[in-house]
Amino acid sequence: MNNFTFYSPTFFDFGKGTESDAGKLVKRFGGSKVLIHYGGGSVVRSGLLDRVKASLEAEGLGYVELGGVKPNPRSGLVYEGIDLCKKEGVDFILAVGGGSTIDSSKAIAAGVVYEGDFWDFYCGKYVEKALPIGTVLTISAAGSEGSPDTVITKEEGMLKRGATGDALRPKFSILNPALTQTLSPYQTACGVTDIMAHLYERYLTNTKDVEVTDRMIEALLLTMIKEAPIAVADSEDYESRANIMWAGMMAHNNSCGVGRSQDWRSHDIEHELSAVYDCAHGAGLAVTMPAVFTYSVDHDVMRFAQIATRVWGCQMDFANPKATALEGIECLRNFLCSIGMPKNFAELGAKAEDIPYMVKTLCYGNGRTGTLNGFTTLNEEDCTKIYEMMNF
Repeated sequence: MNNFTFYSPTFFDFGKGTESDAGKLVKRFGGSKVLIHYGGGSVVRSGLLDRVKASLEAEGLGYVELGGVKPNPRSGLVYEGIDLCKKEGVDFILAVGGGSTIDSSKAIAAGVVYEGDFWDFYCGKYVEKALPIGTVLTISAAGSEGSPDTVITKEEGMLKRGATGDALRPKFSILNPALTQTLSPYQTACGVTDIMAHLYERYLTNTKDVEVTDRMIEALLLTMIKEAPIAVADSEDYESRANIMWAGMMAHNNSCGVGRSQDWRSHDIEHELSAVYDCAHGAGLAVTMPAVFTYSVDHDVMRFAQIATRVWGCQMDFANPKATALEGIECLRNFLCSIGMPKNFAELGAKAEDIPYMVKTLCYGNGRTGTLNGFTTLNEEDCTKIYEMMNF
Protein backbone atom coordinates (compact mmCIF):
# COMPACT_ATOMS: atom_id res chain seq x y z
CA MET A 1 0.00 0.00 0.00
CA ASN A 2 1.25 3.48 -0.88
CA ASN A 3 1.55 6.42 1.51
CA PHE A 4 -1.52 8.63 1.40
CA THR A 5 -3.39 11.53 2.94
CA PHE A 6 -7.17 11.56 3.11
CA TYR A 7 -9.34 14.57 3.86
CA SER A 8 -13.12 14.24 3.63
CA PRO A 9 -14.86 16.91 5.72
CA THR A 10 -18.37 16.81 4.20
CA PHE A 11 -21.28 16.74 6.66
CA PHE A 12 -23.94 14.27 5.49
CA ASP A 13 -27.61 14.61 6.37
CA PHE A 14 -29.23 11.35 5.23
CA GLY A 15 -32.87 10.28 5.15
CA LYS A 16 -36.45 11.21 4.44
CA GLY A 17 -37.36 14.89 4.57
CA THR A 18 -33.80 16.08 5.09
CA GLU A 19 -34.10 18.73 2.35
CA SER A 20 -35.92 20.85 4.94
CA ASP A 21 -32.57 21.19 6.74
CA ALA A 22 -30.93 23.08 3.86
CA GLY A 23 -31.35 26.54 5.35
CA LYS A 24 -30.04 25.53 8.76
CA LEU A 25 -27.00 23.88 7.20
CA VAL A 26 -26.18 26.84 4.95
CA LYS A 27 -26.25 29.08 8.02
CA ARG A 28 -24.20 26.58 10.04
CA PHE A 29 -21.47 26.64 7.40
CA GLY A 30 -21.33 30.41 7.13
CA GLY A 31 -23.57 31.27 4.18
CA SER A 32 -25.62 34.46 4.08
CA LYS A 33 -26.37 35.00 0.36
CA VAL A 34 -26.96 31.83 -1.63
CA LEU A 35 -26.90 30.89 -5.29
CA ILE A 36 -29.41 28.07 -5.78
CA HIS A 37 -28.16 26.20 -8.82
CA TYR A 38 -30.33 23.56 -10.48
CA GLY A 39 -31.41 22.06 -13.75
CA GLY A 40 -35.17 22.15 -13.97
CA GLY A 41 -37.69 19.45 -14.71
CA SER A 42 -38.54 17.32 -11.70
CA VAL A 43 -36.73 19.60 -9.23
CA VAL A 44 -39.34 22.23 -10.06
CA ARG A 45 -42.35 19.95 -10.73
CA SER A 46 -41.90 17.92 -7.54
CA GLY A 47 -41.88 21.02 -5.35
CA LEU A 48 -38.33 20.30 -4.15
CA LEU A 49 -37.06 23.69 -5.25
CA ASP A 50 -39.87 25.43 -3.38
CA ARG A 51 -39.13 23.40 -0.23
CA VAL A 52 -35.46 24.33 -0.41
CA LYS A 53 -36.27 28.02 -0.88
CA ALA A 54 -38.69 27.90 2.06
CA SER A 55 -35.94 26.45 4.27
CA LEU A 56 -33.60 29.32 3.31
CA GLU A 57 -36.31 31.92 3.93
CA ALA A 58 -37.03 30.39 7.35
CA GLU A 59 -33.41 31.11 8.30
CA GLY A 60 -33.50 34.66 6.93
CA LEU A 61 -31.07 33.85 4.10
CA GLY A 62 -31.11 35.73 0.83
CA TYR A 63 -30.77 33.86 -2.43
CA VAL A 64 -30.65 34.14 -6.20
CA GLU A 65 -31.41 31.35 -8.65
CA LEU A 66 -29.72 29.93 -11.72
CA GLY A 67 -31.39 27.01 -13.46
CA GLY A 68 -30.74 25.37 -16.77
CA VAL A 69 -28.01 22.84 -15.98
CA LYS A 70 -28.00 20.07 -18.58
CA PRO A 71 -26.50 16.59 -18.46
CA ASN A 72 -22.82 16.94 -19.39
CA PRO A 73 -22.84 20.50 -17.95
CA ARG A 74 -21.59 23.29 -20.17
CA SER A 75 -19.02 26.03 -19.72
CA GLY A 76 -21.42 28.76 -20.87
CA LEU A 77 -23.68 28.38 -17.84
CA VAL A 78 -20.62 28.31 -15.56
CA TYR A 79 -19.51 31.71 -16.88
CA GLU A 80 -23.05 33.00 -16.36
CA GLY A 81 -23.05 31.71 -12.79
CA ILE A 82 -19.68 33.29 -11.99
CA ASP A 83 -20.90 36.66 -13.22
CA LEU A 84 -24.17 36.35 -11.28
CA CYS A 85 -22.39 35.46 -8.03
CA LYS A 86 -20.02 38.41 -8.33
CA LYS A 87 -22.84 40.81 -9.16
CA GLU A 88 -25.10 39.63 -6.32
CA GLY A 89 -22.44 39.17 -3.62
CA VAL A 90 -23.10 35.44 -3.25
CA ASP A 91 -21.03 33.72 -0.57
CA PHE A 92 -22.47 30.17 -0.70
CA ILE A 93 -23.58 27.88 -3.53
CA LEU A 94 -26.35 25.35 -3.04
CA ALA A 95 -26.62 22.68 -5.74
CA VAL A 96 -30.06 21.11 -6.02
CA GLY A 97 -29.86 18.18 -8.42
CA GLY A 98 -27.53 15.43 -9.55
CA GLY A 99 -23.89 15.22 -10.48
CA SER A 100 -24.18 17.64 -13.40
CA THR A 101 -25.64 20.35 -11.18
CA ILE A 102 -23.07 19.73 -8.46
CA ASP A 103 -20.19 19.75 -10.95
CA SER A 104 -21.44 23.02 -12.47
CA SER A 105 -21.75 24.47 -8.96
CA LYS A 106 -18.17 23.49 -8.16
CA ALA A 107 -16.92 25.13 -11.33
CA ILE A 108 -18.76 28.34 -10.43
CA ALA A 109 -17.46 28.18 -6.85
CA ALA A 110 -13.88 27.93 -8.09
CA GLY A 111 -14.31 30.61 -10.73
CA VAL A 112 -15.84 33.28 -8.46
CA VAL A 113 -12.71 33.57 -6.32
CA TYR A 114 -10.23 33.16 -9.19
CA GLU A 115 -8.88 36.06 -11.24
CA GLY A 116 -8.29 34.01 -14.38
CA ASP A 117 -10.48 31.80 -16.55
CA PHE A 118 -12.10 28.97 -14.56
CA TRP A 119 -11.18 26.61 -17.42
CA ASP A 120 -7.57 26.77 -16.20
CA PHE A 121 -8.63 24.27 -13.54
CA TYR A 122 -9.80 21.90 -16.28
CA CYS A 123 -6.37 22.10 -17.88
CA GLY A 124 -4.66 20.68 -14.79
CA LYS A 125 -4.46 23.60 -12.32
CA TYR A 126 -5.33 22.43 -8.79
CA VAL A 127 -8.25 24.21 -7.11
CA GLU A 128 -6.88 25.83 -3.96
CA LYS A 129 -9.85 28.10 -3.12
CA ALA A 130 -13.57 28.12 -3.82
CA LEU A 131 -16.82 29.41 -2.41
CA PRO A 132 -18.39 26.92 0.03
CA ILE A 133 -20.83 24.47 -1.54
CA GLY A 134 -23.78 22.48 -0.25
CA THR A 135 -25.80 19.88 -2.14
CA VAL A 136 -29.32 18.45 -2.18
CA LEU A 137 -28.86 15.25 -4.18
CA THR A 138 -31.53 13.95 -6.57
CA ILE A 139 -29.72 11.08 -8.35
CA SER A 140 -27.23 8.49 -7.13
CA ALA A 141 -24.48 8.40 -9.74
CA ALA A 142 -21.54 10.77 -9.97
CA GLY A 143 -20.57 10.83 -6.29
CA SER A 144 -19.85 14.55 -6.60
CA GLU A 145 -21.75 15.11 -3.36
CA GLY A 146 -18.76 13.76 -1.45
CA SER A 147 -15.82 14.20 -3.80
CA PRO A 148 -13.31 16.93 -4.67
CA ASP A 149 -13.95 16.41 -8.39
CA THR A 150 -15.94 18.11 -11.16
CA VAL A 151 -16.36 17.53 -14.91
CA ILE A 152 -17.43 20.25 -17.38
CA THR A 153 -17.84 20.32 -21.17
CA LYS A 154 -16.24 23.33 -22.88
CA GLU A 155 -18.57 24.33 -25.68
CA GLU A 156 -15.72 25.57 -27.84
CA GLY A 157 -14.43 22.30 -29.27
CA MET A 158 -16.81 20.23 -27.07
CA LEU A 159 -14.01 19.15 -24.75
CA LYS A 160 -15.17 17.30 -21.64
CA ARG A 161 -12.55 17.53 -18.89
CA GLY A 162 -12.22 17.26 -15.11
CA ALA A 163 -10.81 19.37 -12.30
CA THR A 164 -10.10 18.62 -8.66
CA GLY A 165 -9.19 20.17 -5.32
CA ASP A 166 -10.19 19.58 -1.70
CA ALA A 167 -11.67 23.09 -1.67
CA LEU A 168 -14.42 21.63 -3.89
CA ARG A 169 -15.59 19.06 -1.35
CA PRO A 170 -19.10 20.12 -0.29
CA LYS A 171 -19.46 21.52 3.21
CA PHE A 172 -22.64 19.48 3.53
CA SER A 173 -24.68 17.10 1.40
CA ILE A 174 -28.34 16.30 1.95
CA LEU A 175 -29.10 12.75 0.83
CA ASN A 176 -32.79 11.84 0.79
CA PRO A 177 -33.24 8.58 -1.16
CA ALA A 178 -36.92 9.38 -1.66
CA LEU A 179 -35.89 12.22 -3.98
CA THR A 180 -34.62 9.60 -6.45
CA GLN A 181 -37.99 7.88 -6.71
CA THR A 182 -39.01 10.17 -9.59
CA LEU A 183 -36.20 8.84 -11.77
CA SER A 184 -36.96 6.61 -14.73
CA PRO A 185 -35.54 3.07 -14.80
CA TYR A 186 -33.06 4.23 -17.46
CA GLN A 187 -31.82 7.15 -15.32
CA THR A 188 -31.50 4.84 -12.33
CA ALA A 189 -29.50 2.32 -14.37
CA CYS A 190 -27.22 5.04 -15.75
CA GLY A 191 -26.47 6.13 -12.20
CA VAL A 192 -25.71 2.59 -11.10
CA THR A 193 -23.32 2.16 -14.03
CA ASP A 194 -21.41 5.31 -13.11
CA ILE A 195 -21.10 4.12 -9.52
CA MET A 196 -19.78 0.74 -10.66
CA ALA A 197 -17.29 2.48 -12.94
CA HIS A 198 -15.94 4.50 -10.02
CA LEU A 199 -15.39 1.25 -8.15
CA TYR A 200 -13.85 -0.69 -11.03
CA GLU A 201 -11.46 2.10 -11.91
CA ARG A 202 -10.12 2.08 -8.38
CA TYR A 203 -9.93 -1.71 -8.36
CA LEU A 204 -7.72 -1.72 -11.46
CA THR A 205 -4.50 -0.82 -9.70
CA ASN A 206 -0.82 -1.59 -10.09
CA THR A 207 -0.31 -1.23 -6.33
CA LYS A 208 0.24 -4.45 -4.40
CA ASP A 209 -1.17 -5.49 -1.01
CA VAL A 210 -4.32 -3.35 -0.92
CA GLU A 211 -6.65 -5.94 0.59
CA VAL A 212 -8.65 -3.50 2.72
CA THR A 213 -9.69 -1.28 -0.16
CA ASP A 214 -10.09 -4.29 -2.48
CA ARG A 215 -12.63 -5.73 -0.05
CA MET A 216 -14.42 -2.39 0.35
CA ILE A 217 -14.78 -2.08 -3.43
CA GLU A 218 -15.99 -5.66 -3.75
CA ALA A 219 -18.60 -5.15 -1.05
CA LEU A 220 -19.96 -2.04 -2.74
CA LEU A 221 -20.09 -3.79 -6.12
CA LEU A 222 -22.00 -6.69 -4.56
CA THR A 223 -24.41 -4.16 -3.08
CA MET A 224 -25.01 -2.66 -6.52
CA ILE A 225 -25.57 -6.09 -8.06
CA LYS A 226 -28.20 -6.86 -5.41
CA GLU A 227 -29.98 -3.51 -5.17
CA ALA A 228 -29.89 -2.15 -8.73
CA PRO A 229 -32.38 -4.61 -10.25
CA ILE A 230 -34.79 -3.88 -7.39
CA ALA A 231 -34.55 -0.11 -7.83
CA VAL A 232 -34.87 -0.35 -11.61
CA ALA A 233 -37.96 -2.55 -11.34
CA ASP A 234 -39.66 -0.61 -8.54
CA SER A 235 -39.12 3.14 -8.35
CA GLU A 236 -40.86 3.27 -4.96
CA ASP A 237 -38.52 0.85 -3.19
CA TYR A 238 -36.92 3.23 -0.68
CA GLU A 239 -34.46 0.78 0.89
CA SER A 240 -32.81 -0.21 -2.40
CA ARG A 241 -32.44 3.46 -3.27
CA ALA A 242 -31.02 4.22 0.17
CA ASN A 243 -28.33 1.58 -0.24
CA ILE A 244 -27.50 2.75 -3.75
CA MET A 245 -27.31 6.39 -2.64
CA TRP A 246 -24.81 5.72 0.14
CA ALA A 247 -22.82 3.34 -2.07
CA GLY A 248 -22.60 6.08 -4.70
CA MET A 249 -21.07 8.48 -2.21
CA MET A 250 -18.65 5.85 -0.85
CA ALA A 251 -17.61 4.90 -4.38
CA HIS A 252 -16.23 8.33 -5.19
CA ASN A 253 -15.21 10.17 -2.03
CA ASN A 254 -11.97 8.16 -2.43
CA SER A 255 -12.20 6.17 0.80
CA CYS A 256 -11.93 3.14 -1.52
CA GLY A 257 -9.03 4.61 -3.47
CA VAL A 258 -6.49 5.66 -0.88
CA GLY A 259 -3.04 4.09 -0.90
CA ARG A 260 -3.34 2.70 -4.42
CA SER A 261 -2.84 3.79 -8.01
CA GLN A 262 -6.09 4.21 -9.92
CA ASP A 263 -7.29 3.84 -13.49
CA TRP A 264 -9.48 6.49 -15.17
CA ARG A 265 -9.02 5.53 -18.81
CA SER A 266 -12.64 4.33 -19.17
CA HIS A 267 -13.88 7.70 -17.97
CA ASP A 268 -11.54 9.57 -20.30
CA ILE A 269 -12.57 7.46 -23.28
CA GLU A 270 -16.27 7.79 -22.44
CA HIS A 271 -16.04 11.56 -22.07
CA GLU A 272 -15.52 11.82 -25.82
CA LEU A 273 -18.74 9.87 -26.42
CA SER A 274 -20.86 12.04 -24.17
CA ALA A 275 -19.22 15.21 -25.51
CA VAL A 276 -19.90 14.29 -29.15
CA TYR A 277 -23.29 12.59 -28.79
CA ASP A 278 -24.54 14.15 -25.54
CA CYS A 279 -25.42 10.66 -24.33
CA ALA A 280 -25.89 9.86 -20.67
CA HIS A 281 -22.51 9.35 -19.02
CA GLY A 282 -23.55 6.03 -17.47
CA ALA A 283 -24.79 4.69 -20.79
CA GLY A 284 -21.48 5.61 -22.40
CA LEU A 285 -19.58 3.86 -19.62
CA ALA A 286 -21.65 0.70 -20.08
CA VAL A 287 -20.31 0.47 -23.64
CA THR A 288 -16.80 1.66 -22.80
CA MET A 289 -15.85 -0.37 -19.73
CA PRO A 290 -16.06 -3.91 -21.16
CA ALA A 291 -14.01 -2.84 -24.20
CA VAL A 292 -11.30 -1.14 -22.13
CA PHE A 293 -11.13 -4.05 -19.68
CA THR A 294 -10.96 -6.69 -22.41
CA TYR A 295 -8.21 -4.75 -24.18
CA SER A 296 -6.25 -4.47 -20.91
CA VAL A 297 -6.81 -7.95 -19.50
CA ASP A 298 -3.33 -9.30 -20.30
CA HIS A 299 -1.67 -6.56 -18.25
CA ASP A 300 -2.77 -8.27 -15.02
CA VAL A 301 -4.92 -11.31 -15.64
CA MET A 302 -5.10 -12.21 -11.95
CA ARG A 303 -6.55 -8.83 -10.97
CA PHE A 304 -9.42 -9.35 -13.40
CA ALA A 305 -9.74 -12.98 -12.33
CA GLN A 306 -9.90 -11.94 -8.67
CA ILE A 307 -12.85 -9.60 -9.21
CA ALA A 308 -14.49 -12.25 -11.38
CA THR A 309 -14.41 -14.80 -8.56
CA ARG A 310 -15.02 -12.51 -5.59
CA VAL A 311 -17.77 -10.35 -7.10
CA TRP A 312 -19.33 -12.29 -9.97
CA GLY A 313 -19.03 -15.79 -8.50
CA CYS A 314 -16.98 -17.20 -11.35
CA GLN A 315 -14.99 -20.37 -10.73
CA MET A 316 -11.26 -19.90 -11.00
CA ASP A 317 -9.71 -21.81 -13.89
CA PHE A 318 -6.16 -22.17 -12.59
CA ALA A 319 -5.03 -23.76 -15.85
CA ASN A 320 -6.39 -20.76 -17.80
CA PRO A 321 -6.99 -17.77 -15.51
CA LYS A 322 -7.52 -15.50 -18.52
CA ALA A 323 -10.71 -17.41 -19.25
CA THR A 324 -11.92 -16.56 -15.74
CA ALA A 325 -10.91 -12.94 -16.18
CA LEU A 326 -12.82 -12.64 -19.46
CA GLU A 327 -15.83 -14.39 -17.95
CA GLY A 328 -15.94 -11.74 -15.24
CA ILE A 329 -15.86 -8.94 -17.81
CA GLU A 330 -18.71 -10.62 -19.69
CA CYS A 331 -20.66 -10.90 -16.43
CA LEU A 332 -20.31 -7.13 -16.01
CA ARG A 333 -21.50 -6.51 -19.58
CA ASN A 334 -24.48 -8.85 -19.15
CA PHE A 335 -25.46 -7.27 -15.84
CA LEU A 336 -25.43 -3.78 -17.30
CA CYS A 337 -27.53 -4.96 -20.25
CA SER A 338 -29.96 -6.62 -17.84
CA ILE A 339 -30.73 -3.29 -16.19
CA GLY A 340 -31.29 -1.58 -19.53
CA MET A 341 -27.90 -0.23 -20.54
CA PRO A 342 -26.59 -0.27 -24.15
CA LYS A 343 -23.86 -2.70 -25.15
CA ASN A 344 -22.41 -1.21 -28.35
CA PHE A 345 -22.09 1.85 -30.58
CA ALA A 346 -25.36 1.16 -32.37
CA GLU A 347 -27.41 1.05 -29.17
CA LEU A 348 -25.64 4.14 -27.85
CA GLY A 349 -26.15 6.11 -31.07
CA ALA A 350 -22.43 6.44 -31.78
CA LYS A 351 -20.92 6.21 -35.26
CA ALA A 352 -17.76 4.48 -36.46
CA GLU A 353 -16.90 7.38 -38.75
CA ASP A 354 -16.45 9.63 -35.72
CA ILE A 355 -13.72 7.45 -34.17
CA PRO A 356 -10.77 9.36 -35.69
CA TYR A 357 -12.12 12.68 -34.38
CA MET A 358 -12.74 11.25 -30.89
CA VAL A 359 -9.26 9.72 -30.77
CA LYS A 360 -7.69 13.03 -31.77
CA THR A 361 -9.50 15.06 -29.11
CA LEU A 362 -9.03 12.30 -26.53
CA CYS A 363 -5.28 12.07 -27.04
CA TYR A 364 -4.39 15.67 -27.92
CA GLY A 365 -7.25 17.97 -26.96
CA ASN A 366 -6.81 20.46 -24.13
CA GLY A 367 -3.03 20.10 -23.99
CA ARG A 368 -2.77 16.32 -23.82
CA THR A 369 0.35 14.84 -25.37
CA GLY A 370 -0.86 11.68 -27.07
CA THR A 371 -1.27 9.09 -24.32
CA LEU A 372 -3.66 8.14 -21.49
CA ASN A 373 -2.04 6.84 -18.34
CA GLY A 374 -3.55 4.52 -15.77
CA PHE A 375 -3.64 0.75 -15.32
CA THR A 376 -1.81 0.69 -18.65
CA THR A 377 -0.71 3.47 -21.00
CA LEU A 378 -2.81 3.88 -24.14
CA ASN A 379 -1.73 5.66 -27.32
CA GLU A 380 -3.74 6.69 -30.39
CA GLU A 381 -3.62 3.22 -31.90
CA ASP A 382 -4.79 1.63 -28.64
CA CYS A 383 -7.68 4.07 -28.26
CA THR A 384 -8.74 3.52 -31.87
CA LYS A 385 -8.84 -0.24 -31.32
CA ILE A 386 -10.89 0.19 -28.12
CA TYR A 387 -13.48 2.36 -29.87
CA GLU A 388 -13.59 -0.19 -32.70
CA MET A 389 -14.28 -2.95 -30.17
CA MET A 390 -17.40 -1.03 -29.08
CA ASN A 391 -18.68 -0.98 -32.68
CA PHE A 392 -19.75 -4.62 -32.94
